[in-house]
Amino acid sequence: MPQSLASIPLHCIWSTRDRQPLIKPEIEKELFSYMAAIFRENESPALTINGTENHVHNLVILSRKVTVAKLIEEVKKSSSKWIKTKGVFYKNFYWQSGYAALGIGQSDIEPLKTYIANQKEHHRRKTFQEEYLEFLKKYNIEYDERYVWD
Repeated sequence: MPQSLASIPLHCIWSTRDRQPLIKPEIEKELFSYMAAIFRENESPALTINGTENHVHNLVILSRKVTVAKLIEEVKKSSSKWIKTKGVFYKNFYWQSGYAALGIGQSDIEPLKTYIANQKEHHRRKTFQEEYLEFLKKYNIEYDERYVWD
């Protein structure tokens, strides 16, 4: 078979540095569109992006040509630079240095899209930190909580 084919759904999660509430409603749609464009430029189309004032969830199809680390680095770096052009309020905007990248199955795509779409409602009951640790446990990712947060 001469073709190299892949379909790798990936759920990526990261927050603003120190979970600062810097993703304001008036900027989030444009920010998410900008991030989607960066994913697309890296041949890893975003199926959905959403979040709250202090974090984002991205569901993407990972390109077979790019590493997870390089993809996320590019999206975070470019979107951080971009948001700083949106006004003085955003001059100190930074993403946290870490992230979670969770591989999901094809059958989990639609439920995860729904979960991501309902972020604001979901976070009326649960903090980002609680949610993040639940995902790490669900995916059996070992971690040291001293190093999870910036």
